[in-house]
Amino acid sequence: MTGWIILFAFVLTLAALGAYIVMIYNGFVQMRNDVDKSWSNIDVLLKQRFDEIPKLVKVCEGYMQHERKTLEAVIQARSQVSSARTEKDKLQAQNFLTETLRSLFAVSENYPELKADSLFRQLANRISSLEDQIADRRELFNDTVNRYNIRLDQFPDLFVARAFNFTGRTLWQIDPAHRQDVQISFQH
Repeated sequence: MTGWIILFAFVLTLAALGAYIVMIYNGFVQMRNDVDKSWSNIDVLLKQRFDEIPKLVKVCEGYMQHERKTLEAVIQARSQVSSARTEKDKLQAQNFLTETLRSLFAVSENYPELKADSLFRQLANRISSLEDQIADRRELFNDTVNRYNIRLDQFPDLFVARAFNFTGRTLWQIDPAHRQDVQISFQH
């Protein structure tokens, strides 16, 4: 009789441990999918911004003959976004594109006719609105990634994470060089 009780207690313990592992595993799956969803939400806005850039460049070209470098930098940044494959490369490319757009808007201050152009204003407002939304979603993305990464390293969850190859994700960080003020030249 004692043997049956010990066997029953052992089976019950194994079942409880199995249920606990399944619960942790499912939590990681949900968190990983939340990270992916947060990125997808950003990606939708990035795509919209990406699609608006050629229109903006086209409008600016007519006014900004002396700012070829700025326009080419925007086009190059857009191209980098298209060719980025890894998560880290995508984040860096998007940061570069954001900075080149800031430079373009800063340089546009030198062109009153351009600023007065209704299509330019409409596109600039649209891109600025998208940038605000992207910033909000970046914050949510980083919060989601941070919670996921913390959980990956917490005891005892880290055993399940490692056993099932759950890996940390990269926070969206800004390159320190991009924190500097944009240099504006008023000489043509």
